[in-house]
Order: sequence, then C-alpha cells, then structure tokens
Amino acid sequence: MTEWRALGARAVRFSRPPGTSPRALLDRIRTWPGVVDVVIAREDVAVYFDDAPRISQGAIDVLANLRDDDGPVRTVELPARYDGPDLPAVADAAGLTIDEVVRVHAAARYEVETMGFAPGFAYLVGLDPRLCLPRLSTPRTRVPAGSIALAGGYTGVYPFDSPGGWHVIGRVEGVRLFDEHGALLRLGDRVRFVRCPSSSLAPSAW
Repeated sequence: MTEWRALGARAVRFSRPPGTSPRALLDRIRTWPGVVDVVIAREDVAVYFDDAPRISQGAIDVLANLRDDDGPVRTVELPARYDGPDLPAVADAAGLTIDEVVRVHAAARYEVETMGFAPGFAYLVGLDPRLCLPRLSTPRTRVPAGSIALAGGYTGVYPFDSPGGWHVIGRVEGVRLFDEHGALLRLGDRVRFVRCPSSSLAPSAW
C-alpha cells in the first residue's frame, strides 16, 4: 500500500509506483475529481486539486497495477549532431571508440520517464548500460540549449541555456524542446535520435 500525505490544503504527494508506465499513471490520475495538475518525478508523484482533495487510499493503491492501454504511443524523432565536447571522455570511460558511442546512443529507443529540472527537460530511459556514467565532478556554468547529454543512466536534451552537470555528446538541430506552445516531449513519448547525415564524429569548437 502506498500511503499519501497532504501538501497544503489542495495537493497530495505519494511514492511513484515502481514499474508503472508514466503514461498510464498520468492518464488515470487525471480522471480523479478536481485534478488541475500532476507532477510525476522519479520517486514521487504530486497531485494538485481545485479544492480539498477528493480521493481514497484505494484509488492510489490501484496505480501500482496500471499498464498502458492499446492506444497509439507517440514517437518523436530528434535530428542529432554528435560533436559534443565530452564525446572523447565518454568514449574513454565506456571503453568504446567515438564512433561506437555515437552508434550506440543513436541506436537506442528511449522513453520519457519524467519531466525534469527545467521546463521541457525530459529524462529519457533506455540508455545503453555502457554509457551509464556518473555526473561530471564539476558542473558547467552554461550548457547551450539543444545539447544532448547523458548521466546516471539517463539521456536528455537541454531546452534552454543553463548550468548542467551531464556529459554533453552532441546537439539537436532544427528542434526546440520548449516554446510558446509548451514542451515538445511528454510523459510516455518514445524518442529516437536520428543522426544528421553530415554529423561529425569529432568535438566541435564549442
């Protein structure tokens, strides 16, 4: 049983059920009466209501057994140029060549597990275990928008210029991860990185 706790007068928080599809989780919670927003993090879920929460413990317990329905799952393809400043270091740490790192990263099929520290930042699961590296020991003060990076078993794309401690291996081209319409990626989306035809395998002058 997953116990919930109050977050003020109009929200609740509870542990994210392990193994439950984020898409199914979001769809089910949105059917609860009075829900105005749902925030799904890696370990917890916060649900915000228009008034005092009107849910039961049973409604939360059911979430542990949810699975995706047979409805369509959106796949988003992101054009990728692999020329990031950390590409050689990632290759060394993984015991691979730069070309192998690019091929392994681009070959994987990812899923948006949760939305992260900045608007539009999606934590993508599905990274090859050989590329699962710890964060940088010293974060950068600025990572350019569109940078493709990886750390801690995740990969993702920075939607804005921001500080960051992930290994930058490339950048997306011609795509904005967040604009006036909101985030490009959503929970449960499938994501593919499609290598640009002219993509270099050497770091750019970043």
